Amino acid sequence: MGGAEPGALRDRAVKAHAWAWRMALYAAAAAVLAGVESRQGSLKGLVYGSNFQNVKQLYALVCETQRYSTVLDAVIASAGLLRAEKKLRPHLAKVLVYELLLGRGFKGRGGRWKPLLDRHQARLKAELARLKVRRGVSQNEDLLEGGSKPGPASQVPRFVRVNTLKTCSEDAVDYFKRQGFSYQGRASSLEDVRALKGKCFLLDSLLPELLVFPARTDLHEHPLYQAGHLILQDKASCLPAMLLAPPPGSHVIDACAAPGNKTSHLAALLKNQGKIFAFDLDAKRLASTATLLARAGVSCCELAEQDFLEVSPSDQRYRQVQYILLDPSCSGSGMLTRQLEEPGTGVPSQERLRALAAFQQRALSHALTFPALRRLVYSTCSLYQEENEDVVRAALQQSPAAFRLAPVLPSWPHRGLGTFPGAEHCLRASPETTLTGGFFTAVLERVEVPSSVSQAEASAPEVTPNPAPKRKKRRRKATAAPSSQPGM
Repeated sequence: MGGAEPGALRDRAVKAHAWAWRMALYAAAAAVLAGVESRQGSLKGLVYGSNFQNVKQLYALVCETQRYSTVLDAVIASAGLLRAEKKLRPHLAKVLVYELLLGRGFKGRGGRWKPLLDRHQARLKAELARLKVRRGVSQNEDLLEGGSKPGPASQVPRFVRVNTLKTCSEDAVDYFKRQGFSYQGRASSLEDVRALKGKCFLLDSLLPELLVFPARTDLHEHPLYQAGHLILQDKASCLPAMLLAPPPGSHVIDACAAPGNKTSHLAALLKNQGKIFAFDLDAKRLASTATLLARAGVSCCELAEQDFLEVSPSDQRYRQVQYILLDPSCSGSGMLTRQLEEPGTGVPSQERLRALAAFQQRALSHALTFPALRRLVYSTCSLYQEENEDVVRAALQQSPAAFRLAPVLPSWPHRGLGTFPGAEHCLRASPETTLTGGFFTAVLERVEVPSSVSQAEASAPEVTPNPAPKRKKRRRKATAAPSSQPGM
């Protein structure tokens, strides 16, 4: 018999690499869980401080394992797994058993732990079934304690922004259809989004480049995501760049840029024409931002490891900056990862809220001093009035004749809290009202256009959705996707 075909050898090599990567993921997750238990840091801090390449997947795995921690402990103890396998450490055992019983499962060779799990698989599954019988439940979710059960946040769909620097919505839709997904056209209501199941997906009703998939759809390993053609970004997080709406050729400041999703969105709106000055103080997060922007094909951005408060508005480099996006550090109380994966996270103290709000107000007031500025978007992923309406109100009081709140998206269902006249022009978002993460957005525009800006440039572009890609009755002939997806 001859040797193996080159294609078969290549497939085996790819599978071996994939399993080595997953083994590294499990080891990293176990290390984070051990660190949390020994109080070396917060779960999120330990994840982002690890050297693991895909922190989002690591974070998701750790959070899900943590969420089912008491269930896994009970199953592992009843099955006698740690007594039988002396070399298996408890935290790694918890991660592996989560993956076996509640996660992706182990297929193929499964790496070095597959034989061990094969020996105990039947017993572990039996113990999980017995636990359900004892508690009188049929679903895994029902085993969770009240505080760990998913709330409205678990119903938030997976939003995927098509990176128009590399492709277009029509090509992305066609690609997913060729993979067996069912395109349902443009969403007409939140009920359309709530009804999404299986491999169905929609085009968002507001953003023409935003695709909507059922909740918990995992696309981290999808080739289009890895090639930078797709950005996994919540709909509410897409609002700031969309509402800032800088036309191609503009000069824009992204004041607190990391992790870079909004920066890449700005670059797409600019079509890589113009200039983005992006600042962040955290060198590690800035490095991650640079990686994301490179993968997304962004070429119009200048990254700087610098405190935005130290950036001089009189610096000649910024004399043409007419648009600023300010998304400063905040409590993160609206983040889905906090609501969904860390349900026990406590509310911030009043002292911390005051400190955050003071910084946010300084940053917003500073941004409004740039001489050519005519439009600014202030946003947070916070639910607290202190970080949102109160900050905007204070900044407007400092510049009462220069800036005003712009009325935007009149049909948006969740408005700002009525704490001052005009606050209804601010936008809020939440899993309950908009099927998104918790978010706040305010658009400030200059009352009088600076003399350095021509009158023709003064009107901000209107946001109008493009026509949705049509649902074609006839199927296109399937074509093999190129390995690097150059046009798609």
